Amino acid sequence: MLIALAQINPVVGDIDYNLNRVIEYTEKAKARNADLVIFSETVTVGYPARDLLDRQELIDDNLKAVDEMAKHSNDIGILCGFVERNPFPGEKPLYNAAALMHKGKIILKQHKSLLPDYDVFDERRYYEPAHCVHPVEFKGIKLGITICEDMWTYSPDVSKIYKFDPNNVLTLLGADLLINLSASPYYYQKPFQRFETIQNIAKYNKKKFCYVNQVGGNDDLIFDGKSIIVDEEGSILAIAKNFEEDIIFYDTETGKGDKHNTCEDEIECIYLALLTGLKDYVRKCGFKKVVLGLSGGIDSTLTAALAAKALGPSNVIGISMPGRYSSQGSLDDAKALADNLGIEYHVVPIDRIFEASLMTIQPENPEPRMDVTEENIQARIRANIIMSFANRHNCLALTTGNKSETAVGYSTLYGDMAGGLAVISDLYKCQVYELANFINRKENNVIPYNTIIKPPSAELRPNQQDKDSLPEYNLLDKILKDYIESDLTLNELCEKYDKKLVLEILKKVDYSEFKRRQAAPGLKISARAFGSGRRLPIAQGYKWR
Repeated sequence: MLIALAQINPVVGDIDYNLNRVIEYTEKAKARNADLVIFSETVTVGYPARDLLDRQELIDDNLKAVDEMAKHSNDIGILCGFVERNPFPGEKPLYNAAALMHKGKIILKQHKSLLPDYDVFDERRYYEPAHCVHPVEFKGIKLGITICEDMWTYSPDVSKIYKFDPNNVLTLLGADLLINLSASPYYYQKPFQRFETIQNIAKYNKKKFCYVNQVGGNDDLIFDGKSIIVDEEGSILAIAKNFEEDIIFYDTETGKGDKHNTCEDEIECIYLALLTGLKDYVRKCGFKKVVLGLSGGIDSTLTAALAAKALGPSNVIGISMPGRYSSQGSLDDAKALADNLGIEYHVVPIDRIFEASLMTIQPENPEPRMDVTEENIQARIRANIIMSFANRHNCLALTTGNKSETAVGYSTLYGDMAGGLAVISDLYKCQVYELANFINRKENNVIPYNTIIKPPSAELRPNQQDKDSLPEYNLLDKILKDYIESDLTLNELCEKYDKKLVLEILKKVDYSEFKRRQAAPGLKISARAFGSGRRLPIAQGYKWR
């Protein structure tokens, strides 16, 4: 049997678009005389559809799309994910399901057994788990079909959650080939964990394992594709590209399969993930252009470089907004970056607006007092200018804050936090520099050298530097990662770092939750990002002891 794995980039809720992509890739599979083409989890509605699943019309349209797909299955089997209604009262209203179609009919529906409700997942909110699993025979081969989380019983991270193993049951029931339809979000190190999990399934059950993943960005989540087939020993038989739509073929008789090039370097994968997430967020939200402030600092510089690469230089507007504390070096760096990238560039000084603001707010003494009030006024003036350009040119405004600063509240509400997408909000400051250096190696030094080597500063008061109010980033990032991603206890943190510093940082992180709740959505590239996967209360009384 010739099997095709089709990893496509669905748009959440756009069922007509998704249906057309399925049909297009089905025709590609037919052109190679494939016997079976396999698509990803809930490909009809895109993943994650979240509370769109409460809309009855969406479910109706998704079911009609499956019927339409079946019409294209006369001379090929089609296996795809969709959403099915649960006819039983008193339970969750839907199933996360897979349909196998052939000769114009649906010959099997398999429901998802294991429903994740950790990190960014919330499937128990919508779905009822499968009541049973069973293999289906197709062209002489018994297929054991599972959906995404059903395979993660073999991961040390989540296996303790589940007592039921769908893959093992399907093997005991006689499945010859195990197949998983997935929508597995990317974060760095996730591809390695996923591959190890797939290998463990194949080795344990002594069966070939076929895995098809979604690709593309949907809101904060990025899907890396990298669909794969491994043999009984976990060796790769076929593999698709990551971060691109792709189709690969595997012949069960000859054992031959397509092996497309994939990115394995972690920093390059982060780079490709951010490009994918940025491009898809802008496109799927109906925009073509973006606008952002260019301070000459490393964060806005990296954000602009990513935007120019993802969207094309003609679709990026950079605005330098110098104030009385802006250094000439930063202004020169911003201009040099714009020239290197070939993006549209404007200079809009803010000092007259700043003076007018001070005169209005404190007419008795309009001189700056050099406190956070004056700093925030400057940031909010710049936000007004950015949003004015966004409105005038129908652009999406990008914010430029990184994870380190977002964690400790080193940002201004309605100022530098104002915008529609926080591109690098899940990159620690040290990762920002690492990615900037990677881009320079890849793109012939488009980022000015001075931007990388100069001390980071918000330039909102004379001679200001980040280290005036924050520890060095190589230390801060380690503490933040241990607290946010590794969930180390206070005692564990104090064993590794200075106790006073730990308490100071943790207080800043917890106090800044109200800011993060109002921030633009960010692109998730770590195991624990601020946003949908980290749900902490704003008003709470827990105190570190």
